[in-house]
Amino acid sequence: MIFNFVIFLSTLIAMEGVGFLAHKYVMHGWGWFLHRSHHEAQLGALETNDLYLLALGTIATGLIVLGNDGYDPLQWVGAGVAAFGLIYLLVHDGIVHRHWPVRPQPRNRYLRRLYQAHLMHHAVKGRRNSVSFGFLYAPPVATLQKQLRDLQDADRAREREASLSDLCGTSINSDLQNG
Repeated sequence: MIFNFVIFLSTLIAMEGVGFLAHKYVMHGWGWFLHRSHHEAQLGALETNDLYLLALGTIATGLIVLGNDGYDPLQWVGAGVAAFGLIYLLVHDGIVHRHWPVRPQPRNRYLRRLYQAHLMHHAVKGRRNSVSFGFLYAPPVATLQKQLRDLQDADRAREREASLSDLCGTSINSDLQNG
């Protein structure tokens, strides 16, 4: 019994890491075509990004079924994955994005921090230069604000360098053509 609870709890905790990596490298990477809907204005109750939650639910269900078929620890791994999905629905969709008819205000420090971190994640348009990819953990707000400033400064520097390069390249090319 204790062993099963340890597996469940370990999976639940590990899912934050899995969620962070999936969010940063899949959802904001090659899977952006599905996740983009989450960063745009909400048109209805569902968005293509919800397919990720459906996939998570399918994996959890599959693990629970395999666990019931004799691979006992997998049942508890599946329960941990399912619990993460449920917490995600409650916290992320309910409190952060307020997709429910009842729109609770985050009052305690932890939920306010998650809420503010996710607002900063959405402050950047597009898939690049976002911060805070976790679902149930967020770095301190001051840290995220500094990361956002640093990313914006780096972008501005790249833009200046590119425009300078274009300017220099244009003048060199015109000098060569005229010379």
